[in-house]
Amino acid sequence: MCGISGLLDTSRRCGNHELQRTVLKMVNTLHHRGPDDVGTWADAETGIALGHRRLSIVDLSPEGHQPMHSVCGRYVISFNGEVYNFQELRRELEELGYTFRGHSDTEVMLSCISQWGILPAVRRFNGMFAFALWDRQERELHLVRDRFGEKPLYYGWIGGVLVFGSELKALRAHPGFTMEVDRNALALFLRHNYVPAPHSIYKGIWKVMPGTIATITKADVGRSPKAIPYWSVRSAVDQGLADPFTGSDTEAVACLNELLKDTVKHRMVADVPLGAFLSGGIDSSTIVALMQAQSGRPVQTFTIGFHETAFNEAEHAKAVARHLGTAHTELYVTPEETMAVIPKLPSLYDEPFADSSQIPTFLVSELARRDVTVVLSGDAGDELFGGYERYFLGYSIWNKIGWIPEMAKTPMARGLRMFSAQSWDKLFQIMDPLLPKPLRYRNPGEKLHKLAQMLTAGGADGLYVLMGSHWTDPASVVIGGAEPLTVFTDPSARMDRLHLQERMMYLDTMSYLPDDILVKVDRASMGVSLESRVPFLDHRIAEFAWQLPLSMKIRNGQGKWLLRQLLYKYVPAALIERPKMGFGVPIDAWLRGPLREWAEALLDEKKLRDQGFFYPDPIREKWNEHLSGTSSWQYHLWDVLMFQAWLEQEWRGR
Repeated sequence: MCGISGLLDTSRRCGNHELQRTVLKMVNTLHHRGPDDVGTWADAETGIALGHRRLSIVDLSPEGHQPMHSVCGRYVISFNGEVYNFQELRRELEELGYTFRGHSDTEVMLSCISQWGILPAVRRFNGMFAFALWDRQERELHLVRDRFGEKPLYYGWIGGVLVFGSELKALRAHPGFTMEVDRNALALFLRHNYVPAPHSIYKGIWKVMPGTIATITKADVGRSPKAIPYWSVRSAVDQGLADPFTGSDTEAVACLNELLKDTVKHRMVADVPLGAFLSGGIDSSTIVALMQAQSGRPVQTFTIGFHETAFNEAEHAKAVARHLGTAHTELYVTPEETMAVIPKLPSLYDEPFADSSQIPTFLVSELARRDVTVVLSGDAGDELFGGYERYFLGYSIWNKIGWIPEMAKTPMARGLRMFSAQSWDKLFQIMDPLLPKPLRYRNPGEKLHKLAQMLTAGGADGLYVLMGSHWTDPASVVIGGAEPLTVFTDPSARMDRLHLQERMMYLDTMSYLPDDILVKVDRASMGVSLESRVPFLDHRIAEFAWQLPLSMKIRNGQGKWLLRQLLYKYVPAALIERPKMGFGVPIDAWLRGPLREWAEALLDEKKLRDQGFFYPDPIREKWNEHLSGTSSWQYHLWDVLMFQAWLEQEWRGR
């Protein structure tokens, strides 16, 4: 696991020394991603420079130093990530006559590319990766990202110079960087709490899409690179539908068991100490169970505990760890210790990011790094096997309102909006003695206005977009902001032939997973120089999951049915079966208490007006309602606060 950066100066005005000095400045901003070694390489004749920061995981010797040259001399690579099947590929290459000087996966990757070419080689790689490959023969730069987007890779043009790197801070370190905030991306951020790929928070700076090879030549100055997808979630869905699994429940459990055992085994290869995050939930418990089943000694597991009962999973994790016999470490943190992470978030995430579980994810990463350098996590089980509560809630709501004729929905919605949320609250308060218990809601006006939105959401897919939105009309909050189409809002991206719950899983795998979950884990773990690996994101697991009928994922109103049956082979159901808790912190209460002064300063009306990014009125309205307790706007406010905190740091850095 490493940090990479580089540039392609098409003017070729700089000498080798200046190119290397610039790329070294860029890559040194990524010291946290690779504290063990640093390397640069440049070729002034073509204007290319590559930088690398190394976190040594496999082959700790100098033979793993990067940037690395292929034996044939044609290719130079700066690589971030792991290719888990490199040993199998190495044996195949050795049979073809290749020899190797070291034991790293990087050297094997270069030989694969030399033997088969970049596209066929990348299709053979099973791993998580982002890399820059310079082809000295064709004078082409290839920027490549893994299938699901586990590893980040940004790029953009600064005049005639293409810059790229693992994080935005590397691009900002280029002396010509003068990018401005992309207001359209800011609007997307307010809807999703993250900036979805290919966008970034800066105009003209983009993310390489998952499963894509982006190729740039000197003739492409200022233009988007040629993008070649080598794998996609959509293709996995299509293949699964064309070749569905037809075996029994027992056979499905056996197949998943063998596949997951193999993926976990491959991700346990490391020349440094290795462990796992353990929440005690289905996903992380499954991964840890399969690790322990294949380990000759207790696996090291790590959990963060909270004194607030509603947010604490530590007791459940401890029970699972005790049953499996892991070497378990837990740390209970105070609210003060948790809130101390907040000032680090703008630098850690490098662009606005507002999933508040970023805080405990950083804390558990920090805890694990004391003892190990690599961890496995249970992320992606929900998206692949139907675990999120919203899959059930969305389906239930649509069953209740989907039958209403379209011509009736708009008048009904208009009627619900005739009164403000506060007026509805007062009416329900007056009527409370006469209402049956099921109709005695907290904040009924807010719920009725939400129902009005659902009635006019535009079908089942529109309903899911609404359920996944924070600010439902970001353009009314962001000055000059208009949302570009995304996988959620582009009709051409929809897969109508899927069941509604499968469409939700598909959409989440395309956007929420790479742009929220994987960003959260990557930045939190790499912020403390910890490599995180995600076994569920072996593409073979995803392809198998999409072959399965929905009934093997969701059954009797319960998600992750097949995963549960597998886990029960290792852990008693009594230790696992409980309501899904999530991994959060009480932002709601903190904003009214210890974070109030900090938030008030960032949401100051004059400051908002002077900065010129937000219309202050809707933000101040929600802030005042939140403080009064009449409504809970924690998600909407946290979005704005994370942008404001990021913006303050951005302006301080200029």
